[in-house]
Amino acid sequence: MKKYILSLAVVSLFYTQSDACAWSDPDYDYFNLFTQTIIKDKAYLPFLHNYSSRFYGGYNSSLIPDDNVETWKKFFNNQLSYSETQNLVYKISMNDLNALKNGNPTNPLLQKLGTGFYSKYKEAIDYLIEAKYLEPFMSINYVESENSFYYDRDASRKNATALDYHKTIAALTSLYNAARNPEIKQRYGYQLVRLNHYTRNYDSALQAFKTYVAPIKLKGSVYFMSLDQLAGAQRGLEMNGDANWNFFQVFMNSKDRKESAFVSMKLSDTASFSNIMKRAHTNEEKNMAYFLLGYEDFNNPIPMMEKMYEINPDSEILKVMAARSINELERSYLPTYYYTSEAQKVSAKENSTDNAAKNNSTAQTKPEVKEEKLSFWQKIVRFFKNLFGGSKSEKTGDSAKADQSDDELFSNPDRIPFYNRTGYYYDEKTQDFLDDLEKFTDKTKEKSKDEYWQIADAYLKFLKKDYKGSSEILDDIKTANPEYMEEIKRMKVLNDIVSQPKIDAEYEDHLMKDYAEYFVEKKVKKDTAATDNFDYYGDVPSTADFLKDVIANRYFLQGEDGKSFLMNNKLSDLQYNPNSNLVKSVEEFYRKPNKTQFEQQIIAKNMDSVGNIDAFFSTIYGDRAMRLADFEKAKAYYGKAKNFAGIPRQNYEWTEKNGQTITPKQYAPAEYDGFKNISNLVFGHNVWESFGSPDAESMKAENYTDFPFIKTSMDKLELADALIQLKKIGNGTDEKAAKANQLIGNLLYNTSILGYYRQLFVMDIDNSNGGKYDFWNTDRKNPYKYYYKNFLDTSYIEPDNFDLSINYYQKALKLSNNKEEKARILFQMASAEQGKYYQYEAKAPKDFDYSDPKWSEKEEARQKEMDQLKNQKYRTYFAQLKAQYSDTETTKSLMGSCSYFSYFMR
Repeated sequence: MKKYILSLAVVSLFYTQSDACAWSDPDYDYFNLFTQTIIKDKAYLPFLHNYSSRFYGGYNSSLIPDDNVETWKKFFNNQLSYSETQNLVYKISMNDLNALKNGNPTNPLLQKLGTGFYSKYKEAIDYLIEAKYLEPFMSINYVESENSFYYDRDASRKNATALDYHKTIAALTSLYNAARNPEIKQRYGYQLVRLNHYTRNYDSALQAFKTYVAPIKLKGSVYFMSLDQLAGAQRGLEMNGDANWNFFQVFMNSKDRKESAFVSMKLSDTASFSNIMKRAHTNEEKNMAYFLLGYEDFNNPIPMMEKMYEINPDSEILKVMAARSINELERSYLPTYYYTSEAQKVSAKENSTDNAAKNNSTAQTKPEVKEEKLSFWQKIVRFFKNLFGGSKSEKTGDSAKADQSDDELFSNPDRIPFYNRTGYYYDEKTQDFLDDLEKFTDKTKEKSKDEYWQIADAYLKFLKKDYKGSSEILDDIKTANPEYMEEIKRMKVLNDIVSQPKIDAEYEDHLMKDYAEYFVEKKVKKDTAATDNFDYYGDVPSTADFLKDVIANRYFLQGEDGKSFLMNNKLSDLQYNPNSNLVKSVEEFYRKPNKTQFEQQIIAKNMDSVGNIDAFFSTIYGDRAMRLADFEKAKAYYGKAKNFAGIPRQNYEWTEKNGQTITPKQYAPAEYDGFKNISNLVFGHNVWESFGSPDAESMKAENYTDFPFIKTSMDKLELADALIQLKKIGNGTDEKAAKANQLIGNLLYNTSILGYYRQLFVMDIDNSNGGKYDFWNTDRKNPYKYYYKNFLDTSYIEPDNFDLSINYYQKALKLSNNKEEKARILFQMASAEQGKYYQYEAKAPKDFDYSDPKWSEKEEARQKEMDQLKNQKYRTYFAQLKAQYSDTETTKSLMGSCSYFSYFMR
């Protein structure tokens, strides 16, 4: 797992499939390719689908019109624009309006309107003056109940009880009676209902509505503003049925009050819905009631959608339900990361179950396969290729992947996008839901005049991999709606790219020529001072991100691992998983001549700041050769790595003024940088096992008198050269040869996963813990199944071969005549043997998990079995040490420093 210099930077790496982490947001974990917000009636935007909050918030609030502003704009005969009306109603102060009334306006807008505006709309301006006086007080006071453990955090805030109730009621009543314009009159009635509601005079609020609002036969926004207040008073009187019905009317007839009215309805039980359905008489009311029921109970909205369809197939709220349904499907078909059981710590049984389920699901959504038409000559060429080149089944690895036909590439079950059972809130009927929804949209598009349904149908066919059917629908759509046009354009791009069987050079040229906007990153200048726009979860996944993943997956399936890796990662990321096969594939791409424009601008740009790229690759190869004890090959590689710039790490700093700044790590002159400054203690042995202590405390040097070429501090080239000399000396038969073999064994053990210097040959800067040092993931050849996204979350470097160090120790043991040295060598051999056991234990089969009710007893039995095996097969050298060298000073000293060895000896 990737390690940064500052711990603050690593929090994003702790995200796991379980999403138990508090930093996870489910609305960032799928590609929102179907734009929900293209619905025409923007008043329903809050009711689109998301998981992270009760209402959808991914839109500009100005898209939802303010009913009150629109009503005032109309009242003023559209003399003012919407923004000017909004300014007049909400922002211009009471004093400014009084100045207009007195004939000397100072506000620029009021000066523009002139004193004649007041003369023409005297009653309206007088009402606004009164409304602005009341507005600061128009909230209900907080009353703490005897069981409440909350407190009023804003106890000093004004509320309606701060007004002189009787005086204010009298004034509003007088103004109501004096007003001649019915709309202004109704507005005073609204203020009377609201004042009584907020002062908890609920009965008076009901009476005020009957007396001052209802008699005026206007059913515009003011009426529903008043009805909203009436319903609140009814809730206070526990008239819940009436309150729900009136909130329902507000929800149905207002634009900007839908969200608050829905919350106020409190539709938490079947009885509440039944009450609304009984009162619903018009088709519009019934349609809205079905919408609310489908919105609340979203397990399967299609039955409600069918009822809504029967009432009005052109209903805007039916489109909202469809958008929500598609969004739910997207989360299973288009996750930002396709998890694979191979990359998780699961048993073989679970693994096969997952694959079987996935293969079964993909069979239901098999893409349309293009028929491959071959000419007579092509058939002859293919015949001889098969005759002399061998069958595809005989080929392995990348060569087999690269030689796949279009049919094979299309039918690959790992070809994204596909149904992913690890999506959020997994429902085993999700795929049936896709079929049912497609049938519904297919019939609705025939009856509705809105192109929305054609777009929805085309998108569902895209999810089912029917790219031809999807494209045909899109080509037939005729629309002038700019949002629809943008969605159609995007979907045509999606269909083109995901339906391409193989990404070759010709198609890469097509991508750059026609779709460069999705792949070429645009430089965006960020305002570091605009901290209000900071998004804790990062950027929302985009269409460009999805297409990048698709291309990366195609390369992976085609056997072009290097290109697949670089689509999602930087070259420097190889340091965290320096897997030989992957590194080789990335290097092959690096050295590829005549790269296409796509390869140069989109892929090769991720060959980022590792300094000298050739030295970077050579260091990785040299490290691998060292771990395999091939010191000659390691020296050859290290000889080409003299210009190695150091393991590319970054420093992360954050200040209030500048925000986060990222700078390359600069290594101190004596600091280990991945190549230089290696202590000769690497040939020593443990005094005690503590990775966090300085090496001088944890390690002790051997006697290097006979080996002057072992320097106090070395680089890797010098280290490899020293090992070659030790190996040559080790071919002798004397005590010096014994010591040489022991030193080689020490180095191989000390740089293994168990050793203090475990970081030296795995491209790490220190030995602090991380994914590289987990035994459970070291036995996988490649845990990635779809592409190399989230590369840093799973380590798969090749495992250590502890037999290499044991073999050198055996030579040393055979040649040595010093009993104390033999005891030390045997202890080192026993330590290496421990590593072999840990490797076995990590991959040992386990056919039960935490969900098993008998987990504890099964785990205990398994542990006993493992302990028995450990003592029988992996305690060879401990037993020999105990039997033959228990009387040595070395053994006694080891018993004092190693508690486990002490326990074993007893």
